[in-house]
Amino acid sequence: MFIHIGNDLSILKSSVTAVVNLETVLPSQKDISDYLNSEDEQGRLQYVTDDIPKSLVITDDKTYVCSLSVNLILNRLNQPDNF
Repeated sequence: MFIHIGNDLSILKSSVTAVVNLETVLPSQKDISDYLNSEDEQGRLQYVTDDIPKSLVITDDKTYVCSLSVNLILNRLNQPDNF
């Protein structure tokens, strides 16, 4: 199944490998900056919003910068699939 992560974009639930709360990341945490720079250089970084980013959704093939809260994304990931 799919989850909506903002701006008319939905991704496959099973492709999500991590969700990072950007509201708790400090500017001094170089690992996140290095990761985002690497993803951008490889063409794997996509901004889902022009608003203040609150989370990263990392999938098998892309990293999405979202304005949705981590709690909202995790709630959507934990919803049972309805067929």
